[in-house]
Amino acid sequence: MPHALTRLEPAAPRALVLLLHGGKQSSRAPVDARSASWRRMAALQRAITPTLHDAGVATWLLRYRVRGWNGGAPVADARWALDEVRRTHGDLPVVLLGHSMGGRTAAHVADDASVVGVVALAPWWQPDDPVDALLGKPVVAAHGRSDKITSARMTRRFLARAEPTAGEVRFHDMGRVGHYLFRRVAAWNDVAASECLRLLPDPARPSPRSCPPVVLGRRGRAARKSFS
Repeated sequence: MPHALTRLEPAAPRALVLLLHGGKQSSRAPVDARSASWRRMAALQRAITPTLHDAGVATWLLRYRVRGWNGGAPVADARWALDEVRRTHGDLPVVLLGHSMGGRTAAHVADDASVVGVVALAPWWQPDDPVDALLGKPVVAAHGRSDKITSARMTRRFLARAEPTAGEVRFHDMGRVGHYLFRRVAAWNDVAASECLRLLPDPARPSPRSCPPVVLGRRGRAARKSFS
């Protein structure tokens, strides 16, 4: 199945948020409308789009070709989506909003010229993931302390590695919630929408790159080897 985009746009968008869903460590199965990971991000897209549209920001949700990371398969899909943004809208600024494997994908493609920042929800970041693509770009992560699928502790460690390279690092402790965004849904939605808007250029406020880094809350729990 080819990759696809769900495009929700206001008239004449000034910026765009590209949503990247989760997946599995290894799988060649196609992503279709029954995929729980894709459906979870589709629900998030529907929830935050009215707020973003009010600010003139479009939301696009990428559906990968296959469910697995498979050594970086979603990276090519995300680069294709960013090329589609330029083909459709020119040089719109883009924030990458990823959940789990989507957060990992975002960190790999943040070096794209259109990308102005990354927001990652319960990201699946590994100790050997590179941070070079985040050069000069702000990166925000939100993670729950009861996540047994990915690790808030590893998220903090990734941010610590990225801090000398990134334009800003920021961590939101989501409390004792798990991986799948099922609990404290309104809080996850608020972090996603507010941080995406904060990272987008706005002449009425200072650039997020001028803001000091903020790290909130306690450390998380250990990672497991299944991701969604």
